[in-house]
Amino acid sequence: MSDASFEDYLEHARQRADRVLAELLDGAESEFGLGLAEPHLERLTEAMRYSLLVGGKRIRPVLVYAAGQAVNPGVTADQLDHVAAAVEYIHAYSLIHDDLPAMDNDDLRRGQPTCHRAFDEPTAILAGDALQSRAFELLCDLPGASPEVRLALVRTLAAAAGPRGMVGGQAIDLGSARQQIDIDQLEQMHRLKTGALIRAAVRMGALAAGGDADELAALDRYATAIGLAFQVQDDILDVTGETATLGKQSGADAARAKPTYPALLGLAEAQAEAGRLYEEAVAALAQFSGSAEPLRRLAAFIIDRTH
Repeated sequence: MSDASFEDYLEHARQRADRVLAELLDGAESEFGLGLAEPHLERLTEAMRYSLLVGGKRIRPVLVYAAGQAVNPGVTADQLDHVAAAVEYIHAYSLIHDDLPAMDNDDLRRGQPTCHRAFDEPTAILAGDALQSRAFELLCDLPGASPEVRLALVRTLAAAAGPRGMVGGQAIDLGSARQQIDIDQLEQMHRLKTGALIRAAVRMGALAAGGDADELAALDRYATAIGLAFQVQDDILDVTGETATLGKQSGADAARAKPTYPALLGLAEAQAEAGRLYEEAVAALAQFSGSAEPLRRLAAFIIDRTH
C-alpha cells in the first residue's frame, strides 16, 4: 500500500465514520422524538451532536474497519458500521467527561470550545451519559449478527470502558497528578485509560467479521502495542506540539504536573519507546496477509502524527 493509497483509505474510512455517526444520531432522534417537541431535549441532542461530530481523527472507527478486513477481506463496511459507531460514541462521551471542571477542566477540544463551555456543565454531563448508553444500544441492534456475537461485543466494550479499562485509567490519572510514580505505573495507567478502548476497537472489528481465537490473540498483541504507542505520542506532542495544530492546549500535562513519558524518560527516550512499540505492533501481524496492510500503516500513522 503506497502512501497515497493509505491516505485515500484513511480519508474514505473517516468520511464513512462521520456519515454513519451522523445518520445513527439522526435515527435515534427520529425514533424517540428527541429534540422535536421538548426544548430541553433539543439542547441535549445539540450537545451530543456538537461533541460527536465536531471532528477528530476517528482512529478507533478506522481500526474497527481495518481489523474486520484483516480477518475477513470479504467483510463489508455495512457489517461494521454500528460497531465502529459504538466505539466512537464511547470515545466522545469520555472526552466530554474528561474535559469537565471536576476532571481536567479543559476549555479547548479539537480546536473548539469543550462541551461544557459551549453549552453548560449539566448539559455536558448528560450528553456524555446519553452517548454512552446509545453505544450499547447500537451493539444490541447490530444488523445480521448472532446473539452470541452481539453479547461478545457488548461485553468487550463494557470491559474496556469501565473500571478495568478507561474509567480505571482515568481514576489513576486523576490521583497521580503531582505525585511521583514510576514508569511501570505510568504504563499501567495508559494501558487502561487510552489503550483499553483501542484494544476494544480492534477486537470488536475482528469479532464482527468472524475472527478466530488465534487471530484475536494476534490482534490483541497488535492493539496493546499501538494503544500504548498512541499515548506515548500524545505525551510527546504535549511537549513538542502547538495549540493550533493539536486542537487543544499544548503543555497542559506539564501545567498540571501530570506524569508523562517525556517527564519520566526524557524526550529522546520517549520517542525511542514509541518506535519500539511500533515494531512490536507490526511483528504481531506476521500471520496476516496483505489484508492487514491498513493495520500496519495505522501503526506508523499513530507514532508519526502531529496532532
